[in-house]
Formats: sequence, structure tokens, C-alpha cells
Amino acid sequence: MTAPLQPRPFARFEWIIAWRYLRAKRSEGGVNVMTWISLIGIALAVFALIATLAVRSGFRAEFVGTILGANAHVTVYDAGRVDEQGRFIRTIEGYGGLAERLADVPGVLRAAPLIRGQVLATGNGRNAGVEVLGIAPADLASLPMMQEASQIGALARFDEGVAIGSGVARELGLREGDRIRLISPEGVRTAFGTSPRVNAYEVVHVFSAGRYDIDRTRVYLPFSEAQSYFNRDGVADEVELMVADPENVDALLLPILEVAGTEVRLWTWRDSAGGFLRALEVEDNVMFIILSILVLIAAMNITSGLIMLVKNKGRDIGILRTIGLSEGSILRVFFLCGAMTGLVGTMVGVVLGCLFALYIDPIFSFVNYAMGGGVWDPAIRGIYSLPAELRAVDVIKAVALSLGLSFVVTIFPARRAARLNPVEALRND
Repeated sequence: MTAPLQPRPFARFEWIIAWRYLRAKRSEGGVNVMTWISLIGIALAVFALIATLAVRSGFRAEFVGTILGANAHVTVYDAGRVDEQGRFIRTIEGYGGLAERLADVPGVLRAAPLIRGQVLATGNGRNAGVEVLGIAPADLASLPMMQEASQIGALARFDEGVAIGSGVARELGLREGDRIRLISPEGVRTAFGTSPRVNAYEVVHVFSAGRYDIDRTRVYLPFSEAQSYFNRDGVADEVELMVADPENVDALLLPILEVAGTEVRLWTWRDSAGGFLRALEVEDNVMFIILSILVLIAAMNITSGLIMLVKNKGRDIGILRTIGLSEGSILRVFFLCGAMTGLVGTMVGVVLGCLFALYIDPIFSFVNYAMGGGVWDPAIRGIYSLPAELRAVDVIKAVALSLGLSFVVTIFPARRAARLNPVEALRND
């Protein structure tokens, strides 16, 4: 006797039965309400996961972008020595030749000598501590942050005055054309000691680096003027390097040392921001785990709905088994019920999450307006807005997690339905 032909897996009739069960009303033995609850739960969980991953990626991109746009990727400074007066100094002599040699290292975009100092700035009767960086006009113009749109004033006149951060301008009430006074405790050396140096400069440029802590403290001074102001005649404090691939800056350290020599020390942007980057990585991992649990909880609703569906459809299962459906077909029918719920919920969540990431600025503006303003304080968070960067890898991770959990939690109630004894199912009804 020839054995009956087995239908291929996920045949058309299995899809039809699963679709009918999903649309069945409660009065017909279905669990339509539970299906909707499961779908909405999955959608909200995936939306939260994608939105969180997008904001996380935006935070890192914004944080790294402002660091790389306003600061050196690699700083070269002297290891330190004792001068004839017994003072420990770290200035670099012959900085011009050193900068030229470093600029020729493959992967280095530019090398700029710098003067660095801390002073007191005054303007309009207000005082603020600022960090002064002495830099050549051409080197300042090549900084990425100086090429952004949020600039005020003529950078071409930098050699006639100073460039100040927008936070410094706001703190001291200064605008382009006003004068700012810089007071340094290490000023003119006289027979009676060192007297403070007080110089006034015209504000020719106001910049915004995108980070509150930089805008609030930084002032740029022409290099030659900074040498005179800080008593650094003929020397520089350090040489800053900009590289083509900041993410792989460690690969350039050895070539830079070979050119600069053994008497220098290197400090990369990863060294200065390493603590923040590690904190972001830990936060990323913790948030992903927490939101994965949220997705799992939402997926468990599918299990609850399917268990109820199997219970309500016991008579149907008995009839289907009696007319010849195999255990595999029954298992696939109920697996499709759960899988379709997870799939639709995941798709809705992906759409919502992507829309949130793409339109985060108007959404945030509405929330800020609804809350009466002041929701986001840049003095605390360091950046001016809530960033979001939608990455394909984050969307793929969210989709894979949601669908994977939805499919896994569906297997148990589907197997229970497949193993249901048709005689017992029909007897109970």
C-alpha cells in the first residue's frame, strides 16, 4: 500500500488556516484581543530599542565629532627638562622644523605649533576663566569646527584680534568688535618679580564648536602674540596633529615617534576622552540588555495568546488531525500564527523607530515646548541638542532580536498544539 503524500512545509493551506485563526473573533473561539496586545507590545519594544540605539549612536557621533573638530587628534609635547635657572620646562624649541617633519608622516593631514595657557578674561564688568590657545591664522582656519555655519565675524582678521567661543561671548556679554581683556599672572619679569600682564584685544570672530564646555572656555590668540603674551619667545608648548583616520590613530603613533624622536611624549584624543568613551560603551551594553529584556517580555505575550488559541481551537485541531493533517502541519499552523504576529509587530516598530530617529529634532522641539522649555540644559550634558544617528546595523540588530525571540517563544505552544490527542480533543467537546 502506498503511503499518503506529505504536503511540503508551510504549504498554502497552512497559511490560510493560520490567517483565519488570527482574524477569528473571541466569540468564534479566537483570541483577537490577545493578538493585538502581542502585536502592539512587540511594536513598542522594537520602537524603543531602535530609538535608544539611534540616540546612543548619535551621542557617540556628536561627542567624537566635536572632539575631533575642535581638538588635536594627536598632541606632541616635550618630555620635560630643567633649564639654567633650575625651572622645569616642557617647551619645544625648533617647533617649525618639527611641525614640517610631522606633516610629512603618511596619514597626518597637518601639524600646527600651539601655545597654551590659562588666564582671566574680563569684559563689560564680568569675569571668566578661559583657556587661551595661540595658533597661526592658517592653522586655525583649517580646523573642522571653523568650517561650520555657526560662525560670527571675519576669521580672515584673526591676526588683528582674538576668536572666542560663543559661551565666552555670552558669559562676558561680548560681540564682534568689542574688546576683551586677558589677565595672566605670569606677565612681565622685573627686578621686583613678575607682575601680571593685562592686554586688551578686539573680538574679531565668535565660534561654536558644538560642545558647551569648549565654547564656554576657549579663546584663540594669534601664535606670535601668544608667544609674547605668555613669555614663550622662540618656543612652542606643543604641536597638534590632525590625522586622516582618527579612529585608528594608534597605528600612527610609532611613525610619529620615529620622526619626533624619543624626547617627546604623545597624547591622543582617545587618551583625553577615553573615560567618556568607555562610559558610553558600558551604557550601550547595559541599555541593549535592558531593552532586550523588554522585547522578550513583549514576545512572551505571543506565547500567552497562542496557549489560549490552542485551548480554544482544540476541537478544530482534532478535526484537522482526523482528516489527515500531520503533527508537523499543526505545529506549522500555530507557529505561523505567532510568527506573523511577531513579524507585523516588528515591522511596525521598525517604522516608528526610524521615523523617530529621522524626525527627532521637531519631536524634541515639541516636547520642549509642551514642557515649557528648559528640558535640555547644555551646561549639564555638554551638547546643545538631543542627537540621533540611524544606522543600518542597529536596525538589523533590533529586527534580528525581535524576530528571533518571537520565533523561539512560539515553538512551545505550537508543539503543544501538534501533540494534542485528537480523540481527547473531540471527546472534551
